[in-house]
Amino acid sequence: MLRLPAALAALALAVSACAGDGGNSEGGSGQYPRNETLYTTGTAWSAPTSWNPMMRGQFAVGTNGLVYESLFHYDPEAGEYVHWLAESDEWTSETEHVITLREGVTWNDGEPLVAQDVVTTLELGQISGVPYSNVWDYIESVEATDERTVTVTFSESRPQEWMNWAYSNPIVPDHIWADMEETQITDSSNENPVGTGPYVYESHTDDRMVWERNDEWWAIEALDMTMDARYIVDIVNASNEVTMGMLNQGEVDLSNNFLPGIDQVLNSNESITSFYDGPPYMKSANTAWLIPNHTREPLNDTAFRQALAHSINITQIVEGPYANLVQPANPTGLLPEWDAYIDHELVEREGFSYDADEAVAILEEADYLDEDGDGFVETPDGEPIALTLAVPSGWTDWMEAANLIAQNAQDVGINITAEFPDEGLLNDNRNAGEFDLVINNARQLSNSPWTYYDYLYQLPVQEQQTTVNFHRYESDEAWALTEELARVPADDVEGAAEVTSQLQEHFLAELPTIPLWYNGQWSQANNAAWTNWPSEAEGAPSTPAVMWEGWYELGGVETLASIEPVE
Repeated sequence: MLRLPAALAALALAVSACAGDGGNSEGGSGQYPRNETLYTTGTAWSAPTSWNPMMRGQFAVGTNGLVYESLFHYDPEAGEYVHWLAESDEWTSETEHVITLREGVTWNDGEPLVAQDVVTTLELGQISGVPYSNVWDYIESVEATDERTVTVTFSESRPQEWMNWAYSNPIVPDHIWADMEETQITDSSNENPVGTGPYVYESHTDDRMVWERNDEWWAIEALDMTMDARYIVDIVNASNEVTMGMLNQGEVDLSNNFLPGIDQVLNSNESITSFYDGPPYMKSANTAWLIPNHTREPLNDTAFRQALAHSINITQIVEGPYANLVQPANPTGLLPEWDAYIDHELVEREGFSYDADEAVAILEEADYLDEDGDGFVETPDGEPIALTLAVPSGWTDWMEAANLIAQNAQDVGINITAEFPDEGLLNDNRNAGEFDLVINNARQLSNSPWTYYDYLYQLPVQEQQTTVNFHRYESDEAWALTEELARVPADDVEGAAEVTSQLQEHFLAELPTIPLWYNGQWSQANNAAWTNWPSEAEGAPSTPAVMWEGWYELGGVETLASIEPVE
């Protein structure tokens, strides 16, 4: 989403000249053979400084997934868990999950993977600052019953929530992490990380992270899965314009940036491909939500939020700033991949859509009237309304969308103006509840809609809301349903759909947030050096071609195993 001024873009072009020549036998550094090196970009905007899997959002992308691995992967297309470090598993009761590890898995320092590694990983969650400390809200104990078997006993059964942890969190080696001080666990850079995955740390500079293939990776034998790319060079780019130029020249093989105008490139450059041949070109990754602050009037009024929702012309945003690279969100906000959970009859009956006349009618019925004739409604008590919609400066697609949302709202008499603060300031204000409206897309595609409803409804609301419920909405009913959803067996789609239907009914009635559009799995590949990228073509891989944090476990690793060097 970031686009920077031309001066910075020019500087970045100079820096990126060493990224690879796209046509010679070696990359621009002369160190990495081109036919063995995959050049990627779009995962980071700053130099890599950490390889600590406990420093979520700060470690070099690839630390989890390429080096550290999880017990399971999740296939979002099939809706199935894939055994990864776990060879098998069994729920022996509602509150006991027995996991058997694969035999023959070794850490990249030669030590074997053992059950105690899983025990230690989970026990680290008892340390303040470890990002998954909430697992101990429902785990009673974890025990290594033999070298390869782990028994997790739960004080409260939450299979949906637990399996989300089991596929999205890495296992770390007991023989290293058990002896660390707490500050090392939460704050150390952990350079040269010891993991079980297909790659190891090779080197890094200010503008790139280099991973080297682990030729002793367990999955070569166990899953018949090989990585043709000996090196992965992940480049830090300063702007989307720089990325577009490098992609066109074959200096990067895979871009995971949002690239305005990529639709024109895809239609004119046969060597560059995306998942679909036409709009939206890419699958959906997450939902962009309009987040109203429920601690401020009139945003705490359901009728006002309903009117605001009806005022927004999403098609205008999809066709304008995004040039059809995204899709309008379902009124529930649930992603297309979660179609089995969407109550389509309910949506048809209760869902909202763009209707300016309906927005005006809702406002009038709720006594939001323009008494002073300035073109904007006042509150039912006669107080003026002046709201701001904040999105980060430089996020040009969101900035354009925010301007359109503000204009749409003004057209029905709601006084909203867009503003574009620095991202860091915006995040601080959002977390502290010091805002009127923001756009946010913090939760992505996952194993269960539970993750979305946890984002929407989690209680209690804290003074600082850093990851969920930025809107500070409090509903005991909705949170109880979310907790009920967490307790549904992980493979019970029908049971989960029943609870999700109730959550959708609550959501559409209250609209605590307003779904806008689905952000795409931004991915464009240049086929000059590497081919067999995922696409809708028959026989092609269908896994995600995105290397963002959290996506290796959703099929990113499988994508890397499927691509082939051009002969």
